[in-house]
Amino acid sequence: MKKKFLYTALFALLLAGCSEQELVEQPSTPSGGTEVQLPADVTSGELLIKFDPAMTDILDRAVTVATRSGGAMTRSGIPSTDEVLAILGAYHFERIFPVDTRNEERTRAAGLHLWYRVKFDENTDLKEAAKRLGKLGEISKVQGNSHIKRAYNTRGYRSYISESALRQKAATRATTADGGFNDPGFSYQWHYANSGSNEFDNQNGLGNGSAVGCDVNCLKAWEKCTGDPSIIVAVLDEGVMNTHPDLVGNIWINEKEQPFADTDADHNGYKDDRYGYNFVSDTGIISWWEAADTGHGTHVAGTIAAMNGNGEGVCGIAGGGPGKPGVRIMSCQVFSGEYGVGLDAEARAIKYAADNGAVILQCSWGYNSSLASMIEGYSPGPGTEEEWVSMNPLEKEALDYFINNAGSPNGVIDGGLAIFASGNEYAGMPAYPAAYSKCVAVSAVAADFTPASYSNYGVEVTVSAPGGDTEYYNPLGQEDPESWESGIHSGSILSTWIQNGSPVYGFMDGTSMACPHVSGVAALGLSYAVKLRRHFKASEFIELLKTSVKPLDSWYTGGEVKKYYRNHLSSGASLTQVPLSKYVGKMGTGLVDAGSLLDNIEGSGSDMVVPNVYVAEGAESTLNLAYYFVDGEQLTYTCTSSDTTIATVAVRGTLMTVSGIKTGATRITVKVNGGSEQTITVTVRKKANDNGWM
Repeated sequence: MKKKFLYTALFALLLAGCSEQELVEQPSTPSGGTEVQLPADVTSGELLIKFDPAMTDILDRAVTVATRSGGAMTRSGIPSTDEVLAILGAYHFERIFPVDTRNEERTRAAGLHLWYRVKFDENTDLKEAAKRLGKLGEISKVQGNSHIKRAYNTRGYRSYISESALRQKAATRATTADGGFNDPGFSYQWHYANSGSNEFDNQNGLGNGSAVGCDVNCLKAWEKCTGDPSIIVAVLDEGVMNTHPDLVGNIWINEKEQPFADTDADHNGYKDDRYGYNFVSDTGIISWWEAADTGHGTHVAGTIAAMNGNGEGVCGIAGGGPGKPGVRIMSCQVFSGEYGVGLDAEARAIKYAADNGAVILQCSWGYNSSLASMIEGYSPGPGTEEEWVSMNPLEKEALDYFINNAGSPNGVIDGGLAIFASGNEYAGMPAYPAAYSKCVAVSAVAADFTPASYSNYGVEVTVSAPGGDTEYYNPLGQEDPESWESGIHSGSILSTWIQNGSPVYGFMDGTSMACPHVSGVAALGLSYAVKLRRHFKASEFIELLKTSVKPLDSWYTGGEVKKYYRNHLSSGASLTQVPLSKYVGKMGTGLVDAGSLLDNIEGSGSDMVVPNVYVAEGAESTLNLAYYFVDGEQLTYTCTSSDTTIATVAVRGTLMTVSGIKTGATRITVKVNGGSEQTITVTVRKKANDNGWM
């Protein structure tokens, strides 16, 4: 949601989504051998360091010894490094990313196993410590570990509506468009199906209200698909309320884990992570009941996957249909009340999402734009990709890991989609990481195709989506969200919400709200690809997303001027006039269109293929063949092994079970009765898991 920020560090990490002030800190990160610059607000007594790959074996031995002894690590096992650590009084030394045996091979390939956190006494001179460590040839990078901190102005969070009030209000009006679900809030979700109604004409007499078709075209898309539970979206935000009655059916569940069990049952390095993980408190218990929580994460989640057709609340873009589940929401909690994660935990959250099945990373946060106005209290963020990378190598490496490793070469998408809000500083360049060339940067539009007054824009933007625009629609001095009593609609985004720990519904605006529209549309597109058994590389899917849009530039070339009251709730708010021509070519390829995306998925990508199998001697590996063939649940299969002395195969329904007999390799032919066939390779080893890591 839209917000303004104050900073004490030069570059600061922030959520791009709330109308309150937030204070965030960020350290600089030079590479080894250079002087390390640390801001005054860096977390006392902590440094993050990355070792040279040549140190891998020594570090592994140190980790093994500490694990066997059951004690905490204090040293690396590298003499020169440990000598400096001893001099500096280091007392704790640990890998930033916990060992997940299922994904350790790719973790090492990405070099993430080389990142460590070192703790010193709080009185240690961190600048001197960083300087000494940065000079060591065994260490390639040194950075501080600031925490995200938020100072709240709670204005804008007092208005909400209960389920019963929403139902009563919706009963007095017609639905937004024919063909929607029976959820009472759908008639207020213009951002899904905009009929051009004048119900929220600009209350200042400055604009055109809404325009037909200024939406993400859900109605057309829902004719083909409403979502698929195999698609997982990781929401990096405040904790998502997994008991919200309009979300509970679409929450990701790690079936092997149980809350409060204090065990890592699935051996992924995290205990009790049944619904995701709380990286703020380092626990599997997702929270949303802190006094300073805003409901931001729950609002974002609802746009993506609120349950459709249940006669309750609102709709989600990929929330399924009556009796049919939608995409799953995984909560990767990086904010809780007044607290936020450190930079190491942020990176862990990103990697956790990739390693536990998420294919979309929903991020309504980022740095300030480099073009943000210092006069208005913004501290400009990184201005180039090179600057961002030099300042934030751990963040960049974690994002690259998600982008390269989420999904599967044999699944619907090979790689992951990192989708970021562009930011709310009225600036002509999106903030990082949104501006990173491998991420999807999302700008916001009002309900009449005009750029939202607050939205960052620029040539780095990928696509746009509805984000609401309180400054544009609400009368001067009127608080947002909408005034239900007066019937005035603010033109903001309606979704699931929380008030005092209880489930409600509410309106927000900002690029934080535009971002989950793109995440939801992408999730719906991938759901349709599952139905058609189509496979995409992540980069291919992004290009498809960029072409599946409603053009915007034609709305900005007629010489029109957008007028709004900037900071319209303040006593000194003044009329702002912005020529729309300044946005030409800078709002991405257009307004994302779900109907167009699903149309374009047909015939794009490639056919699904049955994956090769790795299995240990005396063990079994089972695949559901239905996942790889269109209407696969209705088909029958015949499977044969070319060498049953190495591996045998059996089929029960749609499940193919391969049994390893002895070390070697053989081929298995999978035939669909009356249809196609595929041949896969089976490799049998003495010890192996699903990805071959031994």
